Amino acid sequence: MSTGNGTRRKVGKQQQHFNNMVAPDPETLAEMQGLFSKVRTYVKPSSGSEWCIPDPNIALRHAPEQHCRLQALKVSLNDVKNQLSDKNVQVWHQHTSSTNRAGKVIGAVRSAANAEICTQAWCKFYEILGTFKLLPNEALQNGELNTVHLCEAPGAFITALNHYLKTSEATRYCDWNWVANTLNPYHEANGGNTTIADDRLIANTLPWWFFGTDNTGNIMIQQYLLDLQTFVSNMRRIDLVTADGSFDCQENPDEQEALVASLHYCEATAALLLLSPGGSFVLKMFTLYEHSSVCLLYLLNCCFQSVTVFKPATSKAGNSEVYVVCLNYDNKEAVRPLLSKLIRNYGSHLADREALFQNSVIPESFMSQHVEVCSYFHTLQVETISENLQLFKGMSAEQRQRLDHIRDCVAQEYLRRFQVCFLPRSRWISRNTVIPACCSVSAGRPLGQKKQTGSFNERRELQTLSWRERVQRGCHGTWIQRHWTEESGKDCKLEGPLSNCQADSWYVVVGTALPAVKNSPFCDGGLLNHLNEALMDTAVDWTHVTSCDSCHAVCTSSILSEVAGQCVFKADTLGGKKKTQCLVFGSCSVWGISDSQAEDLVLTFSAEPSFPERGSVLLHDGEPLYQRQLLSCVMFALQSLSSGDALLLPVISALTRVTAAVVLCLHACFRSVSFKCPPPSGGFGTVLVCVGFCPEAAAQMLLVLTEVWESMSQLLRDEEGKNEPGGGDRQVLQFVPMEELLTGGLTDFLWTVNSEIIQRKLHLLMQA
Repeated sequence: MSTGNGTRRKVGKQQQHFNNMVAPDPETLAEMQGLFSKVRTYVKPSSGSEWCIPDPNIALRHAPEQHCRLQALKVSLNDVKNQLSDKNVQVWHQHTSSTNRAGKVIGAVRSAANAEICTQAWCKFYEILGTFKLLPNEALQNGELNTVHLCEAPGAFITALNHYLKTSEATRYCDWNWVANTLNPYHEANGGNTTIADDRLIANTLPWWFFGTDNTGNIMIQQYLLDLQTFVSNMRRIDLVTADGSFDCQENPDEQEALVASLHYCEATAALLLLSPGGSFVLKMFTLYEHSSVCLLYLLNCCFQSVTVFKPATSKAGNSEVYVVCLNYDNKEAVRPLLSKLIRNYGSHLADREALFQNSVIPESFMSQHVEVCSYFHTLQVETISENLQLFKGMSAEQRQRLDHIRDCVAQEYLRRFQVCFLPRSRWISRNTVIPACCSVSAGRPLGQKKQTGSFNERRELQTLSWRERVQRGCHGTWIQRHWTEESGKDCKLEGPLSNCQADSWYVVVGTALPAVKNSPFCDGGLLNHLNEALMDTAVDWTHVTSCDSCHAVCTSSILSEVAGQCVFKADTLGGKKKTQCLVFGSCSVWGISDSQAEDLVLTFSAEPSFPERGSVLLHDGEPLYQRQLLSCVMFALQSLSSGDALLLPVISALTRVTAAVVLCLHACFRSVSFKCPPPSGGFGTVLVCVGFCPEAAAQMLLVLTEVWESMSQLLRDEEGKNEPGGGDRQVLQFVPMEELLTGGLTDFLWTVNSEIIQRKLHLLMQA
C-alpha cells in the first residue's frame, strides 16, 4: 500500500535522526524522568472504613464551602497567569510550543506509528494507557472489551485505544465494542463555541455515536443520561469510561474550574451509573481548588480502589489540565442511593446550587492529601509559566540548543517507553471510509470554534464593542463589506441527476426543536456567529433594511436566459421549438417578469414558501412551518413538471439538515442545480435554479418527501395547544443520513450558498 510504504520511509528517517542523537546526559535523564512522573495517588487509611460514601440524605443540601488553603493556591496561580494578559495569544502559543519538552512527540508518533487522528489528545491517552492498567483483567481474559467515551469529539481517545489494542500482543485479538458521546456537530441548536466540528471520525462511524432521543448529544440533560444507559444495555459489561469534556473558558480563565464543575459532575455520574464492578474511569479535570472538586475527588476515592491525579508528559506543562485515573470500581452497590439523588438533580447546574457534601463529612486524612496533590501540581504549573515568561524575554543559542536536545530525547523516550508501533491504515477504525476525509464537514474548513487572537486584555476590550465594530475588525470584515455583482456564485453548480441516492434506507430523525440556528455543518461558523449577534441586537429592524445602491442584484432576464440556455428543447408538431415549462415560486409581480422576457419558456407561477409572522423577518430555515411549506412546494413541483422542465425556488437559507436534504432531492431530480443570490425579488435568501427535470427519479423522491411532510404535520398537530405556532418541543431534524449529505459536492455547494446569503444580510446591515 503506497501510503504505508511512504510512512515506513519516514519512520526510517526518524529512526536515523534518533540514532544520530547525542546520548542524554544525567541532567537530561533526570528532567525526562520528572516529565513522565507527574503523578500523585491518594492513599486510603489502613482502617479501610474511614473513607466511605456519605449518607445521601445529607447530600446536595448545604451551600458550598471554600477551603482556605486551596483558595490561597488559586489566588497565587491566577496572579502568575495574569502576567500573560498582555501577551498576544498566537505569539505566546508559538513560544510555549517551542519550549514544550514534549513538543516533538506528535510528529514522532505520526512518522513512526501511522496513527489515526494523531493529535495531542491521542498522545495523552496513549500515555495514560501505557502508564496505568486501565483495561480490567476480566475483560482481557474473556477476550471482550466494552468502552464508553464521553465528550469525545473528534475521537482521538478512541483511535488511540484502537491503536493500543491492535499493536499490543496481549490485546491484539480482543473483541472490542465502543460507544461515544459528544455534542452533535450536526445539531443546529448546539452552540458553535461549545461544539467541536471536527467530524473526521464521526462522519465515518456514526452508528457508534449516540446523540440521544433529542439528537443533541448533550450529556448534561437528564433524559440523555437515561437514554445512554438504555443504549449500552446490550453490552454484557462496561469496562472503561473516559470523559474528556470542557467548555470554552477563554473569556474567564480564572474561573475555569468552577465553570466546568457541573460538566465534571455529570460525567462522573454517568460513569458511576454505566461502569461495571472492576471497571476504570478516566476524567479530565483542571485545578482542584473548589469545594465541588474536593467533593468529587472524595466520592471517586470512595468508589474506586485506586484514584490517581496524572499530568501526562504530552499535556502542555503550563496549563491546568490533569487526568483523574480511577481503577477497579468496587463500590457500585453502596453508591446507588447517592447516585439516584445525583440523577434526580442532574443537569447543567448540578455543582452550582448546593455542595455535594459538607466539609464535616470529608475526613481530614483525605483533605490533607488533597491539599498536597493541589500544591504539587500548582508548583509545576507556576514553575513552567515563570520559565516561559523568562525565556520570552530572550533565549540564548545555548538555551535553544539544549531545549531542542531535550525535545528530541523526550520524543524518542515516548516511543520507547510506550512501545509505539506502526499500524497499517487497513486496521484504522475508519479504514473502510463511507465518506472520504476530503468530503467531511471539517475537511479544509474552519472548525467553527472561536479562534483566540490578540491578548486577553484586547479580547476583553473587543467584547465591549458593538457587533458591527467586531465584524469590521474580524477576519470576515473586508469580505462582508464587498458589494454584490451579478457574477456572484456563478460557477457554483450541482451537476445531476444524482444517481446513487439510497432513498430506501433514509429515515426521519425527530428531536429537540430549534429555537435558533447556532451551528451548521453547511456554513462557516464565524459568519453564523456574526449573524446571530446581529439577531440579538434589538436595535436592528430587519423589516426595514434598505438595499445598497452600490450592489448589483441579478436581474430576472439573466436568470431566464440562463435557464433557457441550459434547456434541451424538443421539436413541436410543426417542427419548431417546443417550449419548456418553468415553474416559478412567487408572484409574477414580485418577480417582475413580462412575457417578452420568457423567450422559449412557458412560465407558471405558484405561491412561494412562507413563514408565520412573528414581528420580524425569518432569517434562517429552521422554522418548522417554513420547512413544511418548503416541502409542499417541492412536492408540488415534482408532481407538476414534465421531462426537461425547469424550476425556480426561493429559499431563505440552507443551514439545516432538512433544507440540505431538500436540495439533495432536487439534485437527484434535475440535470443542474445552481443558485442566484440575492434573488430578483430583493429578499434575504436565494433562488435555486433547477434545470432539466427527470421524472424517473422524482417518483422515489416524492414518496420520501410525502412521508417527511406527514411526520412534520403530525408534530405540528401535536403542538396546536402551544402558545406559538410551530413552537413545540420537537421537530423533524433530518431525513437523509449525514453520510449522504456529506458526500459528493453537496457540502461545498451549500457552504457557498449559505456564505453568500449571510454575507448579503450582514452587508446590508453594515451599510445601514
